[in-house]
Amino acid sequence: MKTQLLIAAALAGTAGAFSVSNDQTARRKFLQTTAATLATGTLLTPTLAFAEVEVPAQSTEYTYPTDFGLTYNYESDAAKVRSHMVIATGLAKGSDRMEDFGKALKKEMIDFVSYYRRFPQVAGKPSFSTLYTSINVLAGHYTSYGYKYPLPEKRRKRLYQEYAEIDKSLKRNR
Repeated sequence: MKTQLLIAAALAGTAGAFSVSNDQTARRKFLQTTAATLATGTLLTPTLAFAEVEVPAQSTEYTYPTDFGLTYNYESDAAKVRSHMVIATGLAKGSDRMEDFGKALKKEMIDFVSYYRRFPQVAGKPSFSTLYTSINVLAGHYTSYGYKYPLPEKRRKRLYQEYAEIDKSLKRNR
């Protein structure tokens, strides 16, 4: 909406340029004004890529999953990896078996990416690319900070947005 208003304002400022037909100066003025507007970046303001997602509070209470590993069916494996990642993202410091869970999840994430990125029909899906991105974020966190430390709030928010997008894509078989 903001971008549309800025475009309208930019065009309103050059509306006089359209009243004179075939006038070189009017065209130059329009082009200069438009170029200046583009150069300042007002028309290129980034929009929010993800919908606002409610980030649940971190908790030490969770059910430790027993279904780690791949079934080699993309839809079920992607949903399983996503659900395990959602659990990991919500864990608070001091959660029971947090380190074991993180190690098992990282192995599962690496196995998932290693197996499915070889298939072009899967690697081209939006759900795979978004899941791949979120796997990199979570695996990077584990590599940098270890398995005992929870994710910072900003990273958690981004991951929950990506999880919502993955879920939508999987429901559409994309």
